[in-house]
Amino acid sequence: MHATSDVSAQPKTVQLRPVPMLIFGSRWLQVPLYIGLIIAQGIYVVLFIKELWHLFAHAFEFSEQQIMLAVLGLIDVVMISNLLVMVIVGGYETFVSRLNLRGHPDEPEWLSHVNASVLKIKLAMAIIGISSIHLLRTFIEAGGLTSARTVYTETGVMWQTIIHCVFIMSAIGIALVDKLSNASIEDARQSAAH
Repeated sequence: MHATSDVSAQPKTVQLRPVPMLIFGSRWLQVPLYIGLIIAQGIYVVLFIKELWHLFAHAFEFSEQQIMLAVLGLIDVVMISNLLVMVIVGGYETFVSRLNLRGHPDEPEWLSHVNASVLKIKLAMAIIGISSIHLLRTFIEAGGLTSARTVYTETGVMWQTIIHCVFIMSAIGIALVDKLSNASIEDARQSAAH
């Protein structure tokens, strides 16, 4: 009797025909892509350490604006690294296989409710954050507050601002479409329940 309850507690595996098995198995082709992103994140760690060392070595020579630009550069690297983590962990969990982190003390809070639409919104917000840092850096350098090596034209600054606004509008659009689709799914569930 005890053996029967153990057998019934195990999930049933479904045998797929060869073509569906090939199609479903093709998701594992994404694993090298995620490994490549992990390597890219390692490169960002090296870049962060290099930038931090540069800031530390020149801390007494830099003006306040130069220090602010260096710190913005560090924040930029961290935000890109966070974006990589979201893509690697969330993408693998959503499109390849479960990570089975439930109950792990370091499980990311957002991973429990991640799906393709949540991942899109999180990515859009991260891109807006990165774009904001770049735009702030451009405003500081274009305003002549530092001895920047890059020369900014009014047109260049204007286009960077327009592109940033397009990122914001795109994120709002993605969130709105997600909210509308979730509302229609919820309405369908409530209709089916009655």
